[in-house]
Amino acid sequence: MFGEVGRARARPGPCTPGVAERPNIPKMSTGMERVRLGVVGAGNIAPLNVAGYLEHDRCDVVAVCDPVEEYARGAAAAWGAPRVYSDLDAMLGDPDIDAVEILTPTHMHHDHVLAALAAGKHVSCQKPIANTVAEARAMAAAAEASGLTFRVSECFYHYPPLERAKQLVAEGAIGRPSNLRIRTIVGQTEAPFQAALRADGYTWRLNNLSPGGHLFDDMVHKYAMALWLVDQDIVSVQAVVRRRDLFFEPCAVIFEYEDQGLLGSMEVSYAPHMWMRSSYYGADEFFEIQGDEGFIWVTRCTGEMLDLPAVMLYRGDKEQPVMEDVPGLDADWGVGFKRSSAHFIDALLSGTPPDMSPQAAAKVLQLCFAVYEAGNTHQPVDPRTITGSVTPEGWADW
Repeated sequence: MFGEVGRARARPGPCTPGVAERPNIPKMSTGMERVRLGVVGAGNIAPLNVAGYLEHDRCDVVAVCDPVEEYARGAAAAWGAPRVYSDLDAMLGDPDIDAVEILTPTHMHHDHVLAALAAGKHVSCQKPIANTVAEARAMAAAAEASGLTFRVSECFYHYPPLERAKQLVAEGAIGRPSNLRIRTIVGQTEAPFQAALRADGYTWRLNNLSPGGHLFDDMVHKYAMALWLVDQDIVSVQAVVRRRDLFFEPCAVIFEYEDQGLLGSMEVSYAPHMWMRSSYYGADEFFEIQGDEGFIWVTRCTGEMLDLPAVMLYRGDKEQPVMEDVPGLDADWGVGFKRSSAHFIDALLSGTPPDMSPQAAAKVLQLCFAVYEAGNTHQPVDPRTITGSVTPEGWADW
């Protein structure tokens, strides 16, 4: 990922711009004919995010920035980008860049997003949006004041099985939703993708540059689904949180929604000696949405554990109950990244707001910190009350 951790904290430098010194650049308008994109950060996740931009017929990836010039040059060669930068200010000063994809470590997002907006660039930013709710809100306010587009890249929004599940709920296929269950399992895999990940992309995830471990860095996807799939705010969280192998945080969580007829639960299991089929990380997710008239199962996401259709719908009709597959869905997890990137470009071209909004991303962050707070205190927590950040007990004490 982006630079050495110590250097990034100690002083401004390559790719850590002084936001206050940015020039006053006129606002850009949306509704462009083409989008010229710069990629900020050539780390482990970058190829997944950039693939959709490379496939879009009205997007040109024109520049790559990374403080490790070798990484920037390698990525630029792979993606056909003509320009390489090791300094973010220099990249943001390039008038031939319309928008940027920010794929830097989370603790850098606030400064990098503000700098990009001040430079007149539309912004897509990797999740989580920031390390604190206050930073997330400051980023949202800056985007609104600039008139530019700012969205947080959430691949689960655009993963076809989850999209279809949300659509089925909205269409009333299972009646009124009453329960949402989200289960994540982390194990081992022999996927070439995971084997090729660079270790330096994880250093900052394991110390106090991050407010937490797996429940912060990865589970933001699942918190987003807890809100998005049923289009309901969560008003109370109860949780038991543990830690395994420093980073992983097995937990059991209960969500109470604003609709008192709807409850949710989230489980995270860590199985370090269980091997899993996957083309990506050694993990998989399962989603179950129960309604008054039936239920929906999403049987896979990151991995490929089970030989089942990706989405299954049970209709509990008295005369003829039926379990049916939902056909025609591309269940490759990487497709969610591609479609998320294409969605950002399409939004810029049409001048329409893209998902996920920074306001929605801030709610996801509040939910994440509510789980940590509930785990720390063993008391119910209203995520809407959280304005800063919460760290789990014992984090980064080793």
